[in-house]
Amino acid sequence: MTDSPELSIIIPVFNEPDNIGPTLRRIEAAVKTPHEILVVYDFDADTTVPVARKLQEALAALRLHRNDLGRGVLNAMKAGIAESTAPLVLITMADGSDEMDRVDDMARLATGGAAVVAGSRYMKGGRQIGGPALKRVLSRTAGLSLHWLAGVPIHDATNNFKLYRRDFLDSVTIESTGGFELAIELTAKATRRGLEMAEVPTTWRDRTAGASNFKLRAWLPKYLRWYLHAFRGRFAGAAAAR
Repeated sequence: MTDSPELSIIIPVFNEPDNIGPTLRRIEAAVKTPHEILVVYDFDADTTVPVARKLQEALAALRLHRNDLGRGVLNAMKAGIAESTAPLVLITMADGSDEMDRVDDMARLATGGAAVVAGSRYMKGGRQIGGPALKRVLSRTAGLSLHWLAGVPIHDATNNFKLYRRDFLDSVTIESTGGFELAIELTAKATRRGLEMAEVPTTWRDRTAGASNFKLRAWLPKYLRWYLHAFRGRFAGAAAAR
């Protein structure tokens, strides 16, 4: 890690001892942008922690940070954003589902002016492998309808594999209350502000170890709130133009 990293990579974790090592090594092999890595955990007994601490001996970029905002992936992401130091911030998962060789391209697009850069499963060249069928259908439907009907510049609003400029993050108040809704909230808010956004094609692969903590039934209403927020911006703009 350099003294002033250009990129902070935030990884929220919950009992990921089998996945964290391969994920961290994949990051170090693929990401050439000077970076720091923050593994954010909720409680000291998380089984990810001892594995990550051992890896710190070999990975100078790695820091561990305890989330003191309250348990859950949303608070872990918020705590990681608050603790991070770089002008660019990437959210990725510990399960190895995201393509780390896309990160440098994402960083270049953000440095060039994009407030939000998405790893997109639903643009040309992107795809999704595995995962629950209903979740795949709802995610694709949301992403493509927001793009084509609500004017969202990217095709994949719900994917949490996104990179943000710090100045954008500092300008918004995060209102999400749970789960992974942060990605669609920030996408909707950037869209309504008319900010530059970009995307790169990515392949998402379902985890091969551990259990997912995604709770579709509980979190769907939260996603719907920001889905409608993006559409309201589109209608408000159309009304103003008349």
